[in-house]
Amino acid sequence: MILNETYTLSNDVTIPKLGLGTWFINNKDAAEAVRQAVRLGYRLIDTAQAYNNEAGVGEGIRTCGVPREELFITSKIAAEAKSYADAKKAISDILSKTGLDYLDLIIIHAPQPWKKWRNKTQRYFSENVEVWHALEEAYKAGKVRAIGVSNFLEDDLKNILEHCEIKPMG
Repeated sequence: MILNETYTLSNDVTIPKLGLGTWFINNKDAAEAVRQAVRLGYRLIDTAQAYNNEAGVGEGIRTCGVPREELFITSKIAAEAKSYADAKKAISDILSKTGLDYLDLIIIHAPQPWKKWRNKTQRYFSENVEVWHALEEAYKAGKVRAIGVSNFLEDDLKNILEHCEIKPMG
């Protein structure tokens, strides 16, 4: 059954193939949505700063009756966080809002702020490297088990690979 199937990331962390995405689930309904999904067998729960539901998602995780280590929790740093300081604060805020000690995966939600999406003249290469360094630091500190990117074009990803110590773990 697909709910029991996993992929293995490059750092040997396993991630379920199917998960609950919480985009469009408001904060007040998120806890119950997570609890219901876990009851159905879901073990991957995905949220993001942009969804504004991390507190509710965290409550659902903490009250679902399944031990935390049996769940895989993903969040995304806001696309607008484009400095080391902003990313470091974002990671701290994600952990605080969810009430979790660690996340299984944190990714950069997008290479550009959403209001400048796919702007060909403003690409944020150096800023994404700063954000990536904050993710590497969180990974080394055990705040997150895997790090990655989302919505990146090939040159955005090459930029990270050219400047990183730890590669995205896709």
